[in-house]
Amino acid sequence: MRRRYWVFTLFTLLLMSGCASLDDSLESNPSGTPQITYAQLKASTETYKGQAVTLGGKVLSAKRLKDGTRIEILQLPLMSSLKPTLDLSKSQGRFVAVRREFLDPATLPFGTFVTITGEVAGSMALPLDETEYTYPVVDIKNVRVWPKDDEDGLPRIRPYMGPSPYWSPYWRPWPYW
Repeated sequence: MRRRYWVFTLFTLLLMSGCASLDDSLESNPSGTPQITYAQLKASTETYKGQAVTLGGKVLSAKRLKDGTRIEILQLPLMSSLKPTLDLSKSQGRFVAVRREFLDPATLPFGTFVTITGEVAGSMALPLDETEYTYPVVDIKNVRVWPKDDEDGLPRIRPYMGPSPYWSPYWRPWPYW
């Protein structure tokens, strides 16, 4: 009996310690300096050139270029878990994330929610519909892809679809008469 208690306690502590850890590579503010917001970055990109930034959003396109991969992202505010919000109306614009090494665009299809940490690299003007849009550019250090079924971070309870030992062969609860 006493041994079961210790095994249960140890298992619970291990489980709780695993839930409390945060991916260090996505820590939003490791140095204690104020985090750069997207609005600040969009207003004066050159001022923040070379500084670390964490942004998130929804992938609009990913394209392989000669010198790397360019990802166009619709910016979305980040929650405390560093996951982008799902409300697209809260977007303040778009930005481009660039990876100088190979990053397969198939791993970031349209509609994928991502969080990107990196350095501000400046800005670039690209066509957007019938206008020119100035995108802030971020050199990617780390990309976190959020799974589609993890919309709010809560586990999903799947409905039970099969027969139960408490149901009769005629789909009536026991006892039936």
